[in-house]
Parts: sequence; C-alpha cells; structure tokens
Amino acid sequence: MIKKVKPTTPGRRQASFEDFSDITRKKPEKRLIVIQKKRGGRNAQGKITVRHRGGGAKRYIRMIDFKRDKFNIPAKVASIEYDPNRGARIALLNYADGEKRYIIAPTDLKVGEEVISSQKQIEIKNGNAMPIQYIPAGVRVYNVELEPGKGALIARGAGNAVYVMGVEGKFAQIKMPSREIRLIKKECLCTIGQVSNSDKKLIKLGSAGRKRHLGIRPTVRGTAMNPVDHPHGGGEGKQSIGLKHPKTKWGKPALGVKTRNKKKHSSKMIIKRRGKKKR
Repeated sequence: MIKKVKPTTPGRRQASFEDFSDITRKKPEKRLIVIQKKRGGRNAQGKITVRHRGGGAKRYIRMIDFKRDKFNIPAKVASIEYDPNRGARIALLNYADGEKRYIIAPTDLKVGEEVISSQKQIEIKNGNAMPIQYIPAGVRVYNVELEPGKGALIARGAGNAVYVMGVEGKFAQIKMPSREIRLIKKECLCTIGQVSNSDKKLIKLGSAGRKRHLGIRPTVRGTAMNPVDHPHGGGEGKQSIGLKHPKTKWGKPALGVKTRNKKKHSSKMIIKRRGKKKR
C-alpha cells in the first residue's frame, strides 16, 4: 500500500511512501546476509562504467535462492521481509530438514503457508516451483529460467509476471511483461504467481535527498553543458539539440537507438517482438 504524509515541506507534498504493512519481520536472517561493497559504478579496472552512482545508505545483500533446487522438501513461510536491493518483498523459508533460504515472495503469500519445489508436476499454488511444461496455459508465473538449472533471470522485479501461452515439442511459449512472445526450453523452472509489491511503481521520491539515499547522484542534462563537455551543449539561452539525432556524451547515437545485436543467437527464440506502448 502507498501512503501520503502531511505536506510540511515542498518535497513531502509531492512524495509518497510505502506503508510496509505486509512486513512481518524487521531484521534479516544473519546467516543469509553479506555486506554490500560500494563501487561507485566502477568495474574491476577502476573505470566508471555506470555514471551517477555513489554514496547512499549502507546495505546488506540478502542471498536469494533463484535456483529453487531443493526439490521435494516442503518449506514453511517464516516471515515476509523488506529487501533494500529490490522492489519486491522476500520470504524466509524454513525447510523440513532445518535449512533456511530466501525467495522472492509472490503476491498474497502469507506467513505459515507451505511451498515446495519439484521437477515433477505439483499443485498450482502461489510460491510453488516446477518446470514450465507442467503449467497450464494462461497461468501467471515469475522467476523464470532461460536455461535449465541456471537460475531465474526473467520476471524478478516488483509486480512482474509472465504468462504461459502453451507447450509444443521441446519448447514452451511465454508472454513477457514487455508483450514479447518467446520460446524457452520446457524443462526451465519457474514459480507460480506474480512478484509481490506491485505498487512500487506508484512511489514518488519527492526530494533529491531520497534519491541520494538510494545511491544515485545528480544527472546533468547535456543541453545545460558547454560544447566542450557534451555534443548537445552550448548556445545562448535554451537551445534544442541542433543535430540530426541525439548523441551521448561520447558522440554515439542515443535515445531510442536499437542496441541489440542483429546476429544474436537467441533471436530465433523470439516469435513476436515487443511493441510500442500506447499512450
């Protein structure tokens, strides 16, 4: 749920916040966390590969089980928790053999419920994981693998889900959140349901300070710079870009340019490309 607060400042007038009413435990499981190291957008060579990163609140990384490879052992949901590294909620599972693991929680998963992962056909129930070949057409799933055993890569963000269109031969057809229809191997594991906290997209930060707490530094527009600093820069007063097409800071085409490799090996798995969103 999203809540508004008293407009005591201009920032709080615009801002909206999560109410965290679905959270049942505040502190994470100690054995399942590691300290997040700050890199400020730099790679192993020390070069900035992602700009406008730095600072932010200290965080712990929760080790999420994306493989769900603990098969045929029932697990009870111990708690629903907040994860600062993602929009979705996470669920702590207590397995019957004593092991504990975190998974991304689906919508409407409650504490005390039992979930299970299997390589065979099991009950169609929120939080259960099984190969996509056993799931009927029209069912929503998330945490979908692209290669069997590799771990979930598709539909992991808050509110996301993939629709199973059907299974034929060695492959299953799925409809992505972007409306793209593609094939994946029918042995790929997926989890039943939709990712929790779909209201995440409705939150307005409202102030620059909240943006800095997230570790995001200010982004300066190219048109506000000098010509020496950006291809869009220069001119008296406000100017349009003044070029045939927009460019990045380094002179490469930007804003809407397709960057996918036309010869990419997985292109043959895409049946229908994603379309433009209607406004």
